[in-house]
Amino acid sequence: MQPARHIRNLALIGFMATGKSSVGRAAARALDFQFVDTDALIESRLDRKISEVFSQVGEAWFREFERRLVLEMKGWDRVVIATGGGLGAQMANLTALREHALVVCLWASPEIIWSRARRHMHRPLLQTPDPQGRIRQLLAERAPVYRQADVLVNTERRPLRRVVQQVLYHFHLARSQRPPA
Repeated sequence: MQPARHIRNLALIGFMATGKSSVGRAAARALDFQFVDTDALIESRLDRKISEVFSQVGEAWFREFERRLVLEMKGWDRVVIATGGGLGAQMANLTALREHALVVCLWASPEIIWSRARRHMHRPLLQTPDPQGRIRQLLAERAPVYRQADVLVNTERRPLRRVVQQVLYHFHLARSQRPPA
């Protein structure tokens, strides 16, 4: 039997273009929580775009920076966190997020992800001759960790408000099962 968790935050993980930022902003408004997009926070702290970080110091350095940010989150309270696509694909990050947050993975097919992401070709992981193939490859690699989130929510062909309602339902349900303070 697992010990009851003290869920203070909501963390949204999943592949790029699955709606983490849009759902996160709406959920934060509904909960009266602060909203943090980890990619935006990292860009602000480093005073560089993620694409510049990737090209100047590499993905491994960026992932280590993300890992340190996840450890910092343990002290956060009443925050909806929209993670970068790769952050939630690391088992250590997922485990650390679960210490304080309900972790919801937003999901979509490679075709839907491509239809949404192709308008944003500044994304470093799409800088390849075959971006659709890269999406399929990365999604297949990351899926085993994504599937270990507390809740999986498919965002395909669903209005934003419906996705937000489902996320909030699971958040309230999880918090109602938390241990007394």
